[in-house]
Amino acid sequence: QVQLVESGGGLVQAGASLRLSCAASVGSFSSYSMGWFRQAPGKDREFVATLSWSGTDTYYSDFVKGRFIISRDNAKKTVYLQMNSLKPEDTAVYYCAAAKSSLYTMALQYGIVYWGKGTLVTVSS
Repeated sequence: QVQLVESGGGLVQAGASLRLSCAASVGSFSSYSMGWFRQAPGKDREFVATLSWSGTDTYYSDFVKGRFIISRDNAKKTVYLQMNSLKPEDTAVYYCAAAKSSLYTMALQYGIVYWGKGTLVTVSS
């Protein structure tokens, strides 16, 4: 059974950092584009960052560019999201996803084949 399991969420103050991890049990992990999405209370799920299968190409939403860094370790079948300079508006449930599509198509939430259950990030002011 394929699983994506997120961890690393929590309650932090504005300006702090957090590192989210997503451990995958999927086979051929290195063949998937990976990404992070988030959903704030009362809002639709939105794109945060995506990463190519090799880890060399990344794509970020405008509201996290320069603050968040997505990376992956294919040997550990894990994808990370380093979140710096957190703001209260970053408060959301963060979801990990895997796709067979390009990182740009994945950002539109097309071609996603697996989703994690999410980890809550709360940023207080």
